[in-house]
This record gives sequence, C-alpha cells and structure tokens, in this order.
Amino acid sequence: MDYGLKGESIICFAGEDWWYHHPHSKNHILRRLAQSNKVLFVNSLSMGLPSIGHRDFFLKIRRKLKSYLRWVKKVPEGLYVMTPIALPFFGSHTTRAINRFLLTVQVRLAMLLIGMQRPVLWVAIPTAADVAQKLNAKILLYQVSDKYDANQDSALSRDVIRSLDDRLKSMADVVMYSGRRLFEESTLPQRYFLEQAVDFDHFAAQWPDAAADIALIPRPVLGYMGALDHVMDVSLIEEVAKRRPDWHWVLIGLRSNLVQINAPNVHLLKPKPYDQLPGYVRHIDIFVLPWRQDSVFTSYGSAIKVREYLATGKPVVISPLYEYLKIPGVCIYRTTDEFIGAVEEGLYADTMAKRELRQSVVRACTWDVRAQEVASLMTRLLEGRGVSQSATAEEELTAANFSMGRESKLTLRN
Repeated sequence: MDYGLKGESIICFAGEDWWYHHPHSKNHILRRLAQSNKVLFVNSLSMGLPSIGHRDFFLKIRRKLKSYLRWVKKVPEGLYVMTPIALPFFGSHTTRAINRFLLTVQVRLAMLLIGMQRPVLWVAIPTAADVAQKLNAKILLYQVSDKYDANQDSALSRDVIRSLDDRLKSMADVVMYSGRRLFEESTLPQRYFLEQAVDFDHFAAQWPDAAADIALIPRPVLGYMGALDHVMDVSLIEEVAKRRPDWHWVLIGLRSNLVQINAPNVHLLKPKPYDQLPGYVRHIDIFVLPWRQDSVFTSYGSAIKVREYLATGKPVVISPLYEYLKIPGVCIYRTTDEFIGAVEEGLYADTMAKRELRQSVVRACTWDVRAQEVASLMTRLLEGRGVSQSATAEEELTAANFSMGRESKLTLRN
C-alpha cells in the first residue's frame, strides 16, 4: 500500500520497548512507513528507574539488560530497533548531560550504519528532549499519549517531567495528542489530534480454534489483553471473583509484581505474540478493562485495546475512561455492582445488532488510515506548512468522527 511518504529517514524515540509490549500506535504506523522509508525505532529511554524497594525494580533491570544485548537489530517488519545504552537517571543536569552525549553518539553511529540522512524526528517520551536537540532534524513531531507527570511508575519528579515536556512542545513542529482529554485541554496552536486506531481484520476475522491454555477454562470468560501493572483495579477483580465464582477471568499480558491475585477463577496467562491473540478471542465471552478509577494517569488513557475489543463484536465493559464516554457499544461502570450488572447484561442479553454496532464503530479506524494521515502530516510539514486548528475540540471529537474513521477537520496552513 502506498502511504504517500518516500525516501525519508525517520527516527522515533518511543515510550515503550518494541520487544515487550503489544503494538502501540508507533509500532503500527512505523512498520507501514518503513515500506518506503528508513526507520529507526529507539526503545524507551525510560522515565528513570523505580526505587530499589519497588517490586518491579529487578524485573525492569532484567528486561532492559536483555534489550541492551541487541543494541541495533533489523526486525522482520523492515525497520531497525535500537536500545541505546544510557544512565537510567534523568533527574539532574549532570546525568542528563552525560545521557545527551551517550545518546547522541550512539544514534548518529546507528544512522551511519543504517545509511540514514538528516532525519524526521518523532518523539514520544519527555526524556528524549535533550538528544532531540542534537540531531539536526528536518522536522520534529512530539506525540503525547499520556499524562506524563501523573505516571505513578516514574522515578522522575513531576517538575522535571513537566520541564522536559514543555521543552519538547516548544521545539516541536506539531504536537500530536493521542487522547481526547489531552487534546481538549491543550491550547497549543500546533496541536493535532492523532486518534488511536485498530487492526480491524486481525480481531474481526473468523477466529481460529481456541488456544490450548484457554480452551479448558470454564465459561463464561471475562477477558483482558494487555499489561498487568499499576493501572489494574485488583480489588475490583478480587471482589467480583468472590461474588461470582462461576465467572472466570482470563488476564493475558506481562504482569507486574504489583498485581497479585489469589482466586481459583482468575487465570493469569503470560504475554502472547500479537499474531496469536485471535486464538484467545474465540474463547472469551466478554471483554473488560478493570482499570483503577482513583488514578489521574489512567483517566487520560486512550487504550488501544478497547478498539480491539470492539472489533471482535463481543460485549465490552470498561472503567470510565474519558476517551470512550460517548462511544457507542461501550458499557461504562463506576461501581462494583454496576460492573456486575453490565457483565450480566453482556452475557445474557447481547444481540447480533449490538455486535454489528460495536464493529461498525471501529471498522474504518484502521492503522492504514492513520499511517496515511501521519505521512500526509509529515509531507506538509516538510514542505514548510504548519498546523492550525479549524474546528473546536467539541466539533472535532464527536462519536460520529470516531465511527467514520475520522477524516480530520484539522487543516494545514498553505
């Protein structure tokens, strides 16, 4: 497929590692742009290590050391993935200066090895602010996908995070917000709403036979796919598991040591390769997003997995994320009783019409559409045209736009 951008060198400082997560927006979009451009995906620089007393301290160390051994590697999707060596500290001017030198040298060396020219820079983590200034980029796109200064998993102080975030916003040719609430609260003239998308065919196609490790779990099954970390509402899961012992939870993903659940009807499965997930969809009766409601960080979330849930057509019950409050087909709960009632309705009162509605909401919101959108945005910026807001946030962020795949009302200056 022709995405409209060719012959560029694109470097992305991602907010996550390529190796350990289900694909995020950068993964989906960049693997498509890599068909006609050279792409270097730089694994997360982190927001600093947690304290040594944190339950995930050694888990994070082991994962990062394993990535370091790869340094730069070409992946089957056609792009290069790099884990640069840096100090896991960004809280002082001294350590940031050391990291700026280390990162600049390594990225320039990788560019030389890959044959990359002056890059288009895509930054998706505040701690890349220093190195971003040193790469002589043609243009800089800054993607804000979370409320960074509210991240409880970060070792950096809020003041440092805000400072780095502000610097990137001032440097960027465009600031792309992946969340509706983040976009609505921004007053930047160069802001752009880069809505999340879905690999619709991957989740909506005829599902294969259920995978062996889920096929024997009794039904009904409540399913969750994604990271199991500080965002999970463990107390709700435990309470519902106790009150409805005939319901079985299947939680699939990389599990933090912060998530400890001891219940016979809660099944914690290890992360599964992306291409194997349809084999788990078949055996799941209802999809859930049991995220904590007392967390400012999660309230800004735009979880891609909700779109993936909708693509299956199956019932979807989630905590009240702002991103999905007005989206058809999503059932919102705010209390444990509401959660149980919503699940019961989804299990026992679902219809084919409701399933078709859920799928229709995301059918046109594909990653192919988003890749073309980003390619068009990059092209216009490379031609010297900036970004302006031609519609109010309320007009732009309607459920109608969501269900139509959102042909952006954001215009670009000539």
